[in-house]
Order: sequence, then C-alpha cells, then structure tokens
Amino acid sequence: MGAVSDYLRLMRAGTSLARHDVILPADYQSRLPVPARIAGGVLRVFGGGARGRPGERLARALEKLGPAYIKLGQFLATRPDVFGSEVTADLSRLKDKLPPFSGKLARAALVEEFGLEEANRLFPDLGPPIAAASLAQVHRMETAGGARAVKILRPGIEGQLTRELSAMKRAARTIEGVSVESRRLKPVAFTDTIAAAMMRETDLRLEAGGADEMRELSEKSGYFQVPKVDWDRTGRRVLTTDWVEGTPLTHPAALANSAIDRVALANDITRGFLTHAIEHGVFHADMHEGNIIITPEGKVALVDFGIIGRIGMTERRFLAEILWGFLKRDYTRIAEVHFEAGYVPSTQSVGDFAQALRSIGEPVHGKPAEEVSMGRVLLQLFDYTHTFGMAMRPELVLLQKTMVQVEGVARGIDPGHNIWNASEPVVGAWVRRSFGPEGAARLISGNLREVTNRLKRLPEVMDRFEASLAGPATPLPPPRDRFAPWWGWFGLITILALIAYAGIASLG
Repeated sequence: MGAVSDYLRLMRAGTSLARHDVILPADYQSRLPVPARIAGGVLRVFGGGARGRPGERLARALEKLGPAYIKLGQFLATRPDVFGSEVTADLSRLKDKLPPFSGKLARAALVEEFGLEEANRLFPDLGPPIAAASLAQVHRMETAGGARAVKILRPGIEGQLTRELSAMKRAARTIEGVSVESRRLKPVAFTDTIAAAMMRETDLRLEAGGADEMRELSEKSGYFQVPKVDWDRTGRRVLTTDWVEGTPLTHPAALANSAIDRVALANDITRGFLTHAIEHGVFHADMHEGNIIITPEGKVALVDFGIIGRIGMTERRFLAEILWGFLKRDYTRIAEVHFEAGYVPSTQSVGDFAQALRSIGEPVHGKPAEEVSMGRVLLQLFDYTHTFGMAMRPELVLLQKTMVQVEGVARGIDPGHNIWNASEPVVGAWVRRSFGPEGAARLISGNLREVTNRLKRLPEVMDRFEASLAGPATPLPPPRDRFAPWWGWFGLITILALIAYAGIASLG
C-alpha cells in the first residue's frame, strides 16, 4: 500500500510539473528526440501556456505542491552542476512564505507541548503571527524579561513531510536503478540528505541547540548577533528566543540608515560565515536575506537555525586550501588537495586537473570586484566533475550552497563586494596557524599523545606477539620484562626520532 501511495503522490507532482511546462519543456525542444517532442507538446496543451524561464516555472510548481517540495527546490538550488546557473538562481528565490494558521491552533499546540496550566503561565499573552513559513510560524510575546519570539510548528507537518519524502525517496531509487549516468550524482544519497535535514527541522529542540551553539561561536568571533534561547519556553514543537530588534534584510528600509557602512557590513557577513565554517566546522546553512536582520546599531543578527551545516577537519582544510589556492593562483596545490581528499580518483592526472583549474582561475584574476563571482567559479569547478570522474560529496552540498548564498547577500549590500578579497584575512590566518609553526607544534603534540597511548599498550601487544610465535603451550613472561629486549628500545627510539623529523620538516 505504501508503494501505491508513493506513486499516486508522484503522479500528482508530475501533473503539477506538466501544467507549469517543467516536464519536457519547449525550451529544450530542439535537443529532444521526436517522441519526446510530441509528448512535450501534449503536456503543454494541459499546461495552459505556462510562461517564464524553466527555473521560474519549476519554482512556481514546487510552491503549489507544498512544504516538502519547497524545501526540495531550495536544496536543488545547491546543484548548479546539474541544473545550470540560471535554473538554480531562479530556484534560490523560492518563497518559503505561506498563509498563517489560526491563533486557536497555535494555542492548542502550546497546550499540547506544555500542558494547559504551564502553557497559560509561560505564554499568557501570545501575539498574532508576524511571519509564516512552510514549516512553522512566529509570534511576538511580551514578558517581564523582555519581548520574545515564539516559533510554533504547523499542525500535522511531520506526517505531511513523511509522506511526501517517502515518494521522493522512491523516485530517487527508481532513477538510480534505471540510469547508470545518474549514479554519479547520487540521487538516493542526495534525497536522503534532504529528508534528514527536513525531518530535523520538525524538532525545534534541535534548532534551539543549534541556535545556542551559534550564539557561543558568534560571541567569540564578534561578526554576528544571535538571540538567546528561552529554554523554559522551548520544546519539540515550540522554540522561544529573545526578540531581535531590527529590520530584515528583505525590507528596503534595512539599509536606509546612512550611518551604516555597507562595505564593512558585507565583509562581516562573508568573514563571519568563513570564520564559523573554517575555524569551527559549524555554520548557519540558510543565510538568505529573510534570516538576516540589520539592528538599529547597524550590526548583523541571524535567526532561524533549522539548518546547521557541519564539516570535518578534512573538509575544512579542503575549503581553506581551495580558497587560498585561488587567491595565490596555485592551481597545482588546488588539484593536489582534491586528490588528497579523495574527491578525484587517483587514476586521473594531477597536472591535467591543475590545467583545468587554471582555465577557471585565470579569467577572473585581476578583474573588478563586481565581475569576480564565487558562484561562477564553483559552477565551472563542478562542470569538471564529469570530465575527471569526480563524485559529488553530500557533506559539501550545504557548504557550496551557503557560500553562493553568502556571496549573493553580501553583493546585495555592497555591489562592489569581492568575496575573494574579503575571505583572505580569515583563510590566510587559518592556513598559517594550521600549516605554520603553530600547526606543526600541534601535529607533534598530537603524534606524541598517540605514541604515548600506543606505548602503554606495548607490553600487551608484545605478549600477544610472542605468544603467537611460541604457541599456546608456552607460558607468557611477566609484563615487566617486555622492555628488556634490545629491539624494544630500538623501536621506541626510532618512533621518537621519526616524530622529531616530521616536526622539523613541518617547520621547514
């Protein structure tokens, strides 16, 4: 029965896409075989003459289909390597705004979460909704401790998402099963990533944890302001934070204050994002204008932490060295980083890949800021994924999407913003710390700790080794004799010498 329901939902989605001329569109008529042209013409008869670019039509279709599809479109906007820059730019403008649900349903959600008595005590005067998105809406509430923002999930959203995601997963499995070419793009893994991210957004306790973590990081870096979580008024379907005074960046008045330094503000957004991503491996992964508020003091405040991106040390080094390599025009090193991270198969040529990277970096070198786009560079970089057998890594999807998003926001504030120049202080400092004397010292320290831990286990290892040579009948000598043989001391000295050599080499 689950399969039947999935296919019925996919048929509904297909009908909506057909009405908006997304399936076999006229734009690609000349590239299609004759049967596909005929089928596309028939579908367009039912479409009623949809207008606009393919990406615009797709965005409108997804908005009509509901929350799960809106989120899907936002994730598809992270794949310019698949859909092209024009389509992904149109998808990135998807409106995550819907009519609000009633105050009666909002009060019922509070009672369900906290109980009647606690809900009346904690939320005595809940104001009307001030913003309504696909998954939740936000109310303002006055308290003795100041104004609060109360976010409440839409009724029944969890079940709706589960059903729609089940259909999407079935479609991904079908596509990957019948198309060998699609497997390079990992539709199943990509859909699983989308599904996991969407379902995490339906537990507002997770968003509260992300908001609290981002607040700690922002206090250290100083680039962003993040509202404090009101833990007493937060649960699985309700999140309460301090109210942020200011104007969303989507509003024309946000930058109307003549005292605002647009250049510094744009730099803060770029450097704040990179500081979080590279220094800590944690970043706000939905930094569009609606989630950025300009305070009366001209500072940047972030809200809505439903999607938090995380990358490990390997990805952080990859990001830093890629940016640093393009800044320094060291294309060989950029190529080597791709191979070291395992993103390009070892059967490919480092020199050939460096040559391809040079064709990306050199055309933008020395150009005016308004002509230097990180989005364009990333798009061209992904154009080579097929040529060099480079598979997309799901853990980099949010990072790539957010970098393009951040550049767009910063350019909206300062049209002359150069994300490469803005990133240099952050990336350069991290590279020097990680690969200079300080990084070498940490490497040596880490290696020493690892060797010390291994040496503690050396008697046990030697016992097992000698037991395997002597056989089960030979009694094991006491552990205190394990360091007696000369080769044990020789091995220890050799290990320490190698560590010292590695440290000297790193410093050099």
